[in-house]
Amino acid sequence: MKTNQTSRPHHKAHPHGEDNAASLRLVAWETTRNCNLSCMHCRASATNGPYAGELDTKASLRLLDQIAEVGKPIVILTGGEPLMRPDIFEIASYGTQKGLRMVMAPNGTLITETNAKQMAESGIKRISVSLDGATKESHDNFRGVEGAFDGAVRGIKIAKEAGIDFQINTTITKANLDEIPKIQELAVNLGAVAHHIFLLVPTGRGKYILDQEITAEQYEETLNWFYDQRGKTPLQLKATCAPHYYRIIRQRAKKDGIPVTYKTYGLDAVTRGCLGGTSFCFISNIGIVQPCGFLQINCGDITRKSFADVWNTSDVFLSLRDFDNLKGKCGKCEYRKVCGGCRARAYEATGDFLAEEPLCNFQPA
Repeated sequence: MKTNQTSRPHHKAHPHGEDNAASLRLVAWETTRNCNLSCMHCRASATNGPYAGELDTKASLRLLDQIAEVGKPIVILTGGEPLMRPDIFEIASYGTQKGLRMVMAPNGTLITETNAKQMAESGIKRISVSLDGATKESHDNFRGVEGAFDGAVRGIKIAKEAGIDFQINTTITKANLDEIPKIQELAVNLGAVAHHIFLLVPTGRGKYILDQEITAEQYEETLNWFYDQRGKTPLQLKATCAPHYYRIIRQRAKKDGIPVTYKTYGLDAVTRGCLGGTSFCFISNIGIVQPCGFLQINCGDITRKSFADVWNTSDVFLSLRDFDNLKGKCGKCEYRKVCGGCRARAYEATGDFLAEEPLCNFQPA
């Protein structure tokens, strides 16, 4: 039973200052839950709908107005499959006009020369396409649809031809752990600008492949390997849903005598592990705001109150912004301000989103 939805800890002022608006850097918006794939790890258990109650065009444009009032974050148009939404480019164009940095997370299989041109014209700055296997067999098995790999690669090439930057996202499980170096090599060969790795969070269909979740030891080894790729690859590297990486950066930098600054580590020096509720939030297809897509706690409904009201006053968000609220070893950890543990994994394991991260073998000093 998930008990922490109604019981909130005492919270102090925002640790980054009183101006919460300035800290909103990233919004992931599930524009639709419709999808043409059936991926085994899907947070939303998305399938080929239709889904009732999704925000219509008018409500979608109003949401972008409200986001722009709070800040100028990157807005990720995600899904499901965002290209299954007929007004997606009207939405993207409107966001661009409002000064928001619009990006998109398609699965690649529906990209055509026509809609790639529309992406570019609507101001989409980058797309992310997931490759969870280095081969057709392994990726298609993970994605649940034969031809998903070929479709994704074809879509990537079309997008690149249209001048759109793309990054490769990879969800790491036991099934593809050994393939990560090959997937990274494939990303380079395809011309990606970045490789983002995600550690499986057991929500949605991901709950049914818990046996595919890597161990805390494998987690640590993988993130250390990822760190070692710095300087060896032309790709921008980012670990997502893997907050331990930001601890490992500090540990390795200290060992190597390197100061952790923007000059030495880029954005990794000025961000932290779990961003949920602090500088990032997720908005569902029906307008429910959550700390992230995996932490499925209703923090407010933008069809009933303004986005600014939810972002600035949600008890859940305010409690997440005070890192002293963290419990167990996360609360005692000297790296809590740069790591914070995965709040979604903590919630799925214990029912308390402030509990200690279950997939961490680090012992605080």
